[in-house]
Amino acid sequence: MASAVGPELSRAVDAALRVAGDTGRWEPGRSLGGSQSAVVRLRTGTAEYVLKHGMAPEVATAEARGLRLLAATGTVRVPEVIGSGEEPAFVLLEHVAACGRYDGARLGRELAALHRSVGESYGLDHDNFCGRTPQRNTATGSWIDFFRDFRLEPQGAIAARAGRMPAERARRLDALMARLDAFIDEDACSPSLIHGDLWGGNAITGPEGEPVLIDPAVSYSEREAELAMMRLFGGFSEACFAAYDEAWPLPAGWRERSDLYQLYHLLNHLNLFGEGYGVSVDAVLRRYA
Repeated sequence: MASAVGPELSRAVDAALRVAGDTGRWEPGRSLGGSQSAVVRLRTGTAEYVLKHGMAPEVATAEARGLRLLAATGTVRVPEVIGSGEEPAFVLLEHVAACGRYDGARLGRELAALHRSVGESYGLDHDNFCGRTPQRNTATGSWIDFFRDFRLEPQGAIAARAGRMPAERARRLDALMARLDAFIDEDACSPSLIHGDLWGGNAITGPEGEPVLIDPAVSYSEREAELAMMRLFGGFSEACFAAYDEAWPLPAGWRERSDLYQLYHLLNHLNLFGEGYGVSVDAVLRRYA
């Protein structure tokens, strides 16, 4: 163990390797960055891992549960969760050795298969996080109610507390939340299991060129919300969307709703990164309200 390794990393490594049953001498590899936690590659004499540490305990628990839930569907590839803990907080994952660029069409087909994992209601049996932001997943029978009460309204409240909800923005958001049924056909919606935070950086390449999804914010939600997020910041090929559409076409009118579903993530970015996202939030609100 290098003498430059700090005590926080040492504690996290010792706890993680105990969970893994790996008694080998360890050394840290290069940092893999991470905005919500410290992420490092970790090598022992017999294995290589990715260790995430330095986050809140509930964040570690939620990430491990989300990855395991996705893995259990047998549809999309995610890193295996080897172990997690809360004191100290960590998630220990298999190290995914990247090989080239993943097949976008394969990702589209696998996401369509994932979304066919349908729950009894919208939400989840536990809350989690979208980035650093708490994400409430209270079980709800109506998608409109869930999207309003546990996606848009909490983000608006966070923005208001931070002074990022001027009067006109607040008025338009309230007006939109009051008439979501003008844009969303409840009868055409169903609670699909979604990754929940699927921007380009959360899809990496596996050792056989397969797509691998990381950093989930899972819930049972309307699947259009997943595809809308994927289009928000780019990073996914048209082959991906075409393959998804071939496997399971979206309902008519999805293009008109895409900006509406992107609003949740734009509000989250407003809260995480500041008023630079206010212009985009306001543009969506003007369109729908």
